[in-house]
Amino acid sequence: MTVQRLGADQLTRRAGELAELLADTVNAGASVGFLAPLGRDRALAWWRGRADAVAAGQLAVWAALDGAGRAVGTVGLAFPDKPNSRHRAELVKLMVHRDTRGQGVGRGLLAAAEAAAADAGITLLHLDTETDSPAEHLYRSAGWTRAGIIPDYALDPYGALRPTTLYYKRVDAPAR
Repeated sequence: MTVQRLGADQLTRRAGELAELLADTVNAGASVGFLAPLGRDRALAWWRGRADAVAAGQLAVWAALDGAGRAVGTVGLAFPDKPNSRHRAELVKLMVHRDTRGQGVGRGLLAAAEAAAADAGITLLHLDTETDSPAEHLYRSAGWTRAGIIPDYALDPYGALRPTTLYYKRVDAPAR
């Protein structure tokens, strides 16, 4: 597996693969902001809609590529636009295709995003994830700190209200 940061043009070219990944993730039960069943057309439109944010530097997106060059995972960093929050970023949409889960793809994507954040001078990362989801184990084992739980935060893919857990992680800028 290789992890590659996608520019806006690359994201647009890979939008079909990323749409398949998003639909697979949602339809397998992961809560990433969409309801099941999620069709390819809606997922494709969502990914194409991210290209402008990537081009503007508001969003960074990485794809994990398997040996055949197919996108099997993705993660993003959303950068705030407020002057008082330029030291932090939100980790968003960490997704791994269900056929490749348990093979280190999520951990590799997380490490790439954390390293890129540190290189960019970001010192604090934060995220939210569905409480008691498999993702919580990944974040805890990668050194993220649980900040708290918000009840009834979002609908899961099947329409049930679920709590979310907030996490944060301090990252160090590399020595220059």
